[in-house]
Amino acid sequence: MKLRVSAVQYHLHTIQSFEEFARQCEHYIKTAEEFGAEFVLFPEFFTTQLLSIGKGKKIDDLPSFTDQYRELFSNFAKQTNMHIIAGTQVLEKNGKLFNTAHLFYPDGRIGEQAKLHITPTEVNEWNMEAGVSFQIFETKKGKIAILTCYDIEFPEIVRMAKAKGADVIFCPSCTDDRHGFHRVRYTSHARAIENQVYVVLTGTVGSLPTVDFMRANFGQAAIITPNDIPFPPQGILAEGEINHDMIITADLDFELLYEVRERGSVTTWRDRRTDLYTDWEK
Repeated sequence: MKLRVSAVQYHLHTIQSFEEFARQCEHYIKTAEEFGAEFVLFPEFFTTQLLSIGKGKKIDDLPSFTDQYRELFSNFAKQTNMHIIAGTQVLEKNGKLFNTAHLFYPDGRIGEQAKLHITPTEVNEWNMEAGVSFQIFETKKGKIAILTCYDIEFPEIVRMAKAKGADVIFCPSCTDDRHGFHRVRYTSHARAIENQVYVVLTGTVGSLPTVDFMRANFGQAAIITPNDIPFPPQGILAEGEINHDMIITADLDFELLYEVRERGSVTTWRDRRTDLYTDWEK
């Protein structure tokens, strides 16, 4: 079985209306559809572009766009029959802010996964709260997990995802410099190797001069594999051009994934020392 995925390097720039945001999103959606994608991934915090509308909007204002955001991407998913991981949108629940990834199903369902590990900037500058639960999403192409940016830097959570049956980790990210970008990129490769899973990663590019903490973005999408003979030598099926407005697409071959788990030159998942550390399958 194969799964065709696209990842959007979303270009942030000042806009004047929600309709302008919707047109930009539609452009990426239609591009992914033309490539025959079944799943498409947008970056973390790409909806902060909505804060550039008018003047003086802060992160606390972002949840007010949630209904429009959900309606927009729910319609895209239904119209295209694609699964859309529409990056993250900030939700307000009981007076608290959560950076929450959304999965839009073609049948109209919407899945949510709040970011589990919150960066100091999110805590100190935006007063974000960490998510309290982790789930695996069932799809027509198997089980997936959505781990946002900083989440991928914690090996335990990806171990849990694999133990619960996820073959693909989708990682929407948003990093403002090379250091942050490479932390997320290098650990995405590590998680793919450790757990013999695919990782689909993307980030924001461009800038929002009027939005605090979104003035700089350093991003590149990548579709990452385990490092073994059936796959490309560097474990990269596809990657974008750094900081360019673009979309990448590749096919994930699950038979190859299952093959390396059983007969690869290394079998990292099977060779875990669960006598020494936690066996998340139990």
